[in-house]
This record gives sequence, structure tokens and C-alpha cells, in this order.
Amino acid sequence: MAIHLGATRRIALALIAGLIATAPLPAVAEPANPPAAVTVFAAASLNTAMDTVIQAFSARTKTQARAAYGASSALARQIEQGAPADVFISADADWMDYLARRGLIQAASRRDLLSNHLALIAPADSKIVLRIAPGMPLAAAIGADRLALAGADVPAGRYAQASLTTLGVWSSVEGRLARAENARSALAFVARGETPLGIVYDTDARIEPKVRIVGLFPDSSHPPIVYPIAIVAGTRSAAAAAFVHFVEGAEAQAIFKRYGFVITPPK
Repeated sequence: MAIHLGATRRIALALIAGLIATAPLPAVAEPANPPAAVTVFAAASLNTAMDTVIQAFSARTKTQARAAYGASSALARQIEQGAPADVFISADADWMDYLARRGLIQAASRRDLLSNHLALIAPADSKIVLRIAPGMPLAAAIGADRLALAGADVPAGRYAQASLTTLGVWSSVEGRLARAENARSALAFVARGETPLGIVYDTDARIEPKVRIVGLFPDSSHPPIVYPIAIVAGTRSAAAAAFVHFVEGAEAQAIFKRYGFVITPPK
């Protein structure tokens, strides 16, 4: 049986169209140089200052940066479990040591960045007056209420316990605590009037208008407050080292000072 030429052509075109429709699409090539980005896990007490530092870093380097804040203990455990952090800034050496022992930071990148002071705070309208000294009547000042401070495994909570122990008043208040997830949460307890007193970092108290500083604890009453920084092992971020370098520089240090942090001299 003869087939008309036009019909043959239509059949051929239909077959070609079908092959094109079912053929796999070619893979889209990844950019040769994907945009740099860096994720920073930082102690909650750094929140306000670090947000400003990140903005300055991104503006200066055109690099996307973001931060996750929380208790140093919680952040360290998240990194241990594989959370996608590129840089870690702890509020004490212990939690950085925790990751170092597990090979989860780049040891050569570690350095001490900042320090801080410990403050006793009260709601802004509180009339409490208390001189911070050995044997101070802290329990009497609390009355029937509680003292706000961070949890026992959180740096701010450990610094507070150490200081109160040194001053000889820990045993009088240890059963009357309002434990918070981190220093910022302890600050919120006092700011909302839920507790009459709390212990937080000096830098936290400075940025909250709803509290006032009753007094600063002697630095000698607790281990030195230190904020170490390090690059997380296995990071794929090309910007991690640049971020660490930036936060050690004059521009970032000026921001930290503005928020009340003490710059740790390089060793």
C-alpha cells in the first residue's frame, strides 16, 4: 500500500517531537564560584553586638553571613550532632574545649576574642540597694522570691555560681533560683519583673532599659570570662577564615567596645 509523502513527513516529525519530549534535560552547571556565605554559632550574650558586626562584615566583604544564638552548651552539642556551623564563639573556654577534644574545631584557628563582667541586676524601678561583698545579704534581698541566673551547664550560670561561692552566699540562695536557658533569658526574667534580682553579663544589662545594674561582681570572684572563637572542622565555607579575621580587626573591635565588651589582647 502506498503512503502519501505528506503523511510520511508528518509521522517523522511526530516521532522526533516525541523523542525530544522524553529525552532527559541536560544538567544545569553549578556556578564556577558560588557566592560565599558563613554561618556563625554564637553565645546568646553576643546577640546584639554580633548582629551589628555581621552587618558590617557583609557590607565590607559583600559576603552573606548569618548567626544562630543560644547557650554555649546547647550550640556546642548541636555542632557535635552535625549542625551546619562554620564558626563557633563560646562564652567560656570549657565548651570550646569540649569540641576541641572531639576534633570538631580547627585548632589553629582558635583564639580568645573578648571578655566581660558579671552584673547583679534588678528591675529598673526596684529600690533594692545591695553592696556586692563577702557575706552580703543576698537571700534577704530576694525575700520570698527567686534569683534569676542561667543554667548550671551554661557559662553565665557557672560564673555566677563561682562568684557567689567565693563570696560565701551560694548556700543561702542555691535552693531559690529561677534557672534560665541562657543569660539573655535570665535578663528577661528580671526585665519582666518575674524575679527581683538576677545575675547576667554587664553587656546584657546595658542594652535592656527595663533593668538597672545593682553592682558588678569582682572579676577575681569567678574564673575569667572569655569568649573564644574558632572555625568549625569540616566547614565548606570559603568565608569562615575571612569572618574570623574581620572580628579581630579594628572595625569589629570598635563595635564590641561600644556594647561594653572587653577586647582580649592577642597572645
